[in-house]
Formats: sequence, structure tokens, C-alpha cells
Amino acid sequence: MEPTVKQVRLRLASILLLASCLVACEKSSVPVPAATGADSDGHGPATEITAGLNAELGQSMANWPGAENSDAQRGLVAVPEALRIAGPEGTVAWDRASYDFIAGVAPDTVNPSLWRQERHNNQTGLFRVSDGIYQLRGFDLANMTLISGERGWIVVDPLTTVETARAALAFAREHLDERPVTAVIFTHSHVDHFGGVYGVVTPEAVAKGDVQIVAPQHFMAEATSELVLAGQVMSRRADYMYGRRLSRSPRGHVGSGLGKQPALGSVTIAEPSLTVVESLENHTIDGVSFVFQIVSGSEAPAEFVFYLPEQRALCGAELVSRNLHNLYTLRGAKVRDALAWSGFIESSRQAFPDAEVLFNSHHWPVWGAENIQGFLKGHRDVYKYIHDQTLRLAGQGMTPAEIADAIILPGSLTEVFPIRGYYGTVRHNSRAVYQFYFGWYDANPAHLNPLPPVEAGSRYVDLLGGAAGVLSAAEAAYSEGDYRWVAELLNHLVFAEPENIAARALLADTYDQLGYQAESGPWRDVYLSGAYELRQGAPEKALPTGYIRSILRETPVERVMELLATMINGPEAADSELILNFNLTDLNRNFVLRLENAVLHHREQPLADDASVTINIGHEFLLDIMVGDVDVSTLLTTDELDIDGSRVDLVKFLSLLQSADGAFAIVTP
Repeated sequence: MEPTVKQVRLRLASILLLASCLVACEKSSVPVPAATGADSDGHGPATEITAGLNAELGQSMANWPGAENSDAQRGLVAVPEALRIAGPEGTVAWDRASYDFIAGVAPDTVNPSLWRQERHNNQTGLFRVSDGIYQLRGFDLANMTLISGERGWIVVDPLTTVETARAALAFAREHLDERPVTAVIFTHSHVDHFGGVYGVVTPEAVAKGDVQIVAPQHFMAEATSELVLAGQVMSRRADYMYGRRLSRSPRGHVGSGLGKQPALGSVTIAEPSLTVVESLENHTIDGVSFVFQIVSGSEAPAEFVFYLPEQRALCGAELVSRNLHNLYTLRGAKVRDALAWSGFIESSRQAFPDAEVLFNSHHWPVWGAENIQGFLKGHRDVYKYIHDQTLRLAGQGMTPAEIADAIILPGSLTEVFPIRGYYGTVRHNSRAVYQFYFGWYDANPAHLNPLPPVEAGSRYVDLLGGAAGVLSAAEAAYSEGDYRWVAELLNHLVFAEPENIAARALLADTYDQLGYQAESGPWRDVYLSGAYELRQGAPEKALPTGYIRSILRETPVERVMELLATMINGPEAADSELILNFNLTDLNRNFVLRLENAVLHHREQPLADDASVTINIGHEFLLDIMVGDVDVSTLLTTDELDIDGSRVDLVKFLSLLQSADGAFAIVTP
């Protein structure tokens, strides 16, 4: 008997959530006792070894150039009394006050170099960069810059969310003037630099052409490309990279090195009306002269920097920051080209030698032509050094792990605060260079087809005399401060015996110490997030993603079809052959989906006569489903979904879709 329309729609409600943006996965957790003297999240105190290492670094830092003079407060105009910004539906988009504990001397549970960086990242308010140029810092992960035009404000990089961007602009207008926004510039295709656009302008003003939107070539494609296909996995990994589940405290998250953290709220995007294609393109925007340099393929796949010749001011976007950046980001992304990145910095240095101020998308500016030249040279050389030395050592037959341990920056680069590893690190960036040229395989046959973690862990534990033997060895290594070895030993044991409370507890304590020693904000958060989840368990559900509706609306429908293909359960689909029409009624577009050889292909074409079923659905209603705005009762009664043809084949197709688990376990099987 064929299923009824109600049954089909129920199936749609449970499966056709297109990556299940509100995935809820119940997790089993093993109660793990907190460390002795633990904080509310279970994180223990620093051991004597960790405290000693941090103290030693703190003493040496005092002799580094520029240790006391950072310019982080230069140009301060005003500081908000309190900065807790509400998000949608009772959430909190931004809570800058939660970082007020970062003051004074570093505690022994935080690397003192990272503590120094986060003290400066705490500087919040409206800052004057130079004549007619202001920055709002501390309202989000990134900065928002205001440039005075003839008719109004040109906004550069309107933050991550509508809520934080709106609050930042409102604060600026309290202390500057009420002129309108006449243009918005997106320097690159990462969400913390465009997501708040409709907090500073309205969609109506953009649609009428009252506001110019400026971006580099391929901005829209790159801004939306990762979101649909890899968004759930990246979001889960970002839980670790940005310490989302950690308390804001001396034993928790203190900042990302690049800034504090990404804001959470409503994310939007706007189609550019002016696209910059070539390097050194000249444009006049609201009476202000701009010279744009394309640097796509450095920190972002679509990016430019720009120079304001009348102000002698260079916006470095995220080509340079006051930290070593990522050639590979721990949330997961395509690796970046270190050599090209270094080359773009050098080209910028040569193209704009008379710049008197350099302001960027993160951190605080650099003033003075000589200082700017030195700043750019340092960043140019740190990326090229990592690139060149990785290839040199690979040429000696060294593996990525060996190279990461061997690369040491020269003294002229080691003690320079703006290129310290607060975000990226020399260790994982060298691995990125190796991956860029050679991929994941290090040429050792033993690593070509290794055992998966659970099986390998079980065999190692058996070989070492069982769990008691592994624990004994780990405890001895822990007492000596050999935390990397403890983590390797206990990782095998936890994957072999995930309910071994003693193993989980000691591994959590170990990750605490590795986190406390880390100079990189993301490394600290990764270790401490691992410790947190060993004690508390993985999250029960993924972060809701309804706030990205504006971006999804601009995402090509083809990308949604590609997503469906990634959801096909290959083994289950091995013997299935299906043809379906996917008709988007309000766009007047039809896609024919063909499933064969357990692979789903799509092509935009007229309705296929040989399709066994046609799904008629509006694009906007599809977005409602994707962001979880449609409940089961709506799906059962709506007229916006119509099914024509074999409901059996439709249910068969839907049964082959496997949603992404946005709350999967990481430190346990």
C-alpha cells in the first residue's frame, strides 16, 4: 500500500531538514569526577610544572622589544559603560563584560604571553585612527571601521551579527554624528566581516541603490560556499576552536588571540553593487579615493586591502594582524598558500610605501611609515620562513610531525609580539605547508592504511598489559610533566574503554595543563574543551542555525542539491535507481535528481518525463524547512508543498538521506 500524503509529509518533516540545522542527538555521558581544587567546570589548578613554565616565560617577556608599549589605547574617544548586547529570542549576542577578569598579572593557569594579548584585546570603545577614520573595537571578534565620506559614513567590515553591528554604529553616532551610511565595504569573505550588514543599513536602502556595497571578486560564492556543504562539521569543530562551552575565567576561555570570540546572533549578507576585480583598481566612493589591492588566496579566498591616498592610510584587512595567522584553521578549512600570502604582503609594502597609518580588521593600528614597514616585513618573513623551512626539512625526509617539532623561528622573529602564535602557530602552520604540497600522507607505508582509533586503542592497551598498565605509565609521565605523552597514551585507552573513569579523568587533567601552557588562544580552547567534554560529555544538540537565513537565501540552489548528494547513505543506496523532479515553484526552476551507483547527480532542466515523482516547493518554504521554522503540523497542512507521482519512490529516496550530526563526540568514540 502506498503511504498517504500525511505519511510522506511526516517523512519530510523528519528527514528533509537539509542537513538538519536543528539536529538534536541525545548523548550518553560518563560521570567523571572533577580535578582536586577544580572550578565550576571541573578544570583543576596548574601543576607546579605548568606554573613554573608560565612564570619563566613571563620573566623573559619583560626583555622583549615593545613589552610595555602596545598602542592598544591610542586614539580612544569613548568607552561604553556596559557592553552586553541582546541577541534574538532572549539570547545574548555579545557579553564583553564577561572578560573583565583579564587584568593585572597573568594567573598561573594562562600563558602570560596570551594573557598580555587578551588584555589588549579587552580594550573596547570608539577609537580615532586618523583624520576622518574611526574604529569600533571590542564589539565583536573583528573591528568595524568608519570612514568619513562627503555625504555620510563608509562602513568597513560590519561585524558578525546584526545586533553587534547595530550597537557599534549607534555608539559611534553618540560621539560623532548622525550622518547616514552611504557605503559598506566587505574586505573579505569571512562572516565576521559581513554578517552584520543589515545592522548598519536596511535591505530597502541597498535595493534602491542608496547604499553602495563593495567587495572583491567572487565574494558571494566564497562567502556561502563552506556554509552548506561543510557547515555542520565546521560548526562543531568551532565549538573547540573558540571554546564555546567553556566558562570565561582564568581556567577557561580568555580569548582567541585574534579577538575575544565570534558573536552569536542574526547573520546577514548583501549582494555587492561594486565588485573589485584587479589589483590597484582606483574607485571613488562617496567622494573618497580608494586604491584596492586584490589579495585573494591569502587569509581568505576572496579578499582585498585598500589604500586611502589622501589620508595616507592603509587598510590591511586580514592580510596582517597582531598575531601569526592560520595557514590551516583548527575548525577545518582548505589550507592556505603561505608563499602567496607572503608575496601579497610584500606587494602591499612596495605599493604603499608612504602609508602613515595601517589599520586592520582585527586589533589596533600601527602608526608611522617606518613602523609600518617593519611590521609588514615581519609578517612577510614569518610566513615565508615557515614555508621555506618546511620544504627544506621535507627535502631531508622529515615527516610533518618531525618538522613541526624542528622548526624554530630566528631570534629576530621570535620576540616580536605582533607575529607571536596567538592564533595560528608555527607548529600547525608547518603542517599546513606540508599538506599544501604533499597532502595527508607522509610516505611511510605504516601510515597508508592505519587502524581506526577504537581498534588501534584496544590493541595498544592489550599490548601494554591492559588498562592498569597504561594508567600506571600515564600517571608516572604526568608527575614528570610529560603531558604530550600522557595525552597519547590515554587517548588510546579512552578510545578502547570510553567508560574508564580514571582514564578520562587523568586525560582531562592533562588537557588542562596543555591548555594552560598554550600561547595560542585556539590551542588553549581546544585542550580545555576536550577536558570539559571528557568530564561533562558532548553537547546534546548542535547550535541552532536559523540566524543564517539571509545567507541561505543568497546561497545558490545548486549548492543545496550538492548537499543532498552528500547526505546519501552510500551502502544503503547501492541497489537503488531513482529519478525525481525537484521543482522550485517561485523561482520557476526545476532540478532533475538521478540516483545511480549510489551517487546522486543533479541538473537544472525542464521536468523529466521519466521521473517517478515531482516535489513542488517554494524556495522560501524550503528555507523555512532548512532553518527549522516549519514544524510537523505545518508540513502536514501547508499548501506550499505538493507531491505528484510515486510516494513510494519519494519515501525510498528520503530514507537514504542521512543528516549531519552537529553534536558528534570528539574526544571519545
